[in-house]
Amino acid sequence: MANASAKRIASQNETLVKVLKLGMLLPTVISILLRFLFRRGSWPPSVMLLVFYVVASAPAALLSLYLINIGSPKREPTTNTLIFYGEDLSQPGVTEWCFDIIYITYACQIGSGAFGDWFWWFYMIIPLYAVFKIWTSFISPMVLGRGASEPEENAKEPATSKRQEKLRKRQEKGDPRVRVSSVRK
Repeated sequence: MANASAKRIASQNETLVKVLKLGMLLPTVISILLRFLFRRGSWPPSVMLLVFYVVASAPAALLSLYLINIGSPKREPTTNTLIFYGEDLSQPGVTEWCFDIIYITYACQIGSGAFGDWFWWFYMIIPLYAVFKIWTSFISPMVLGRGASEPEENAKEPATSKRQEKLRKRQEKGDPRVRVSSVRK
């Protein structure tokens, strides 16, 4: 069973690694093509724009290389047997955020080629989201207190499972299957 899971993760990782490798080149080519076809007045791009393009694309390239490195399955060269399936690239958390940054960069590259250099302002989504996560995860609970964001109803009534709720209803009806036992302290 564990072997089937490893093979599934390896297969998913191989697909994602192919997408990442293709994505390192394809958005740049599409951006240049769109700029040449629809915005000939902006051809050739200024040196400042090229510097900005490289600086903005560097994090996506580094993250792509990082994800390719950790996600590539390792196989035995002679028998093609799976040795290591790589880290699961579909897991939530930091890996998911890496993909978000990469895809936003791709969208900004293609959008700037099609609509104009102002499209790079959408890249500001990344730091704004980071500030939002820092605020909601760390600063707000420290400033406002941990209990300030929770409703008062949840604090008064302890959570019960479905089974406990079912037994409580049976007891209220007087069902003989439910025994009431007192707990001594």
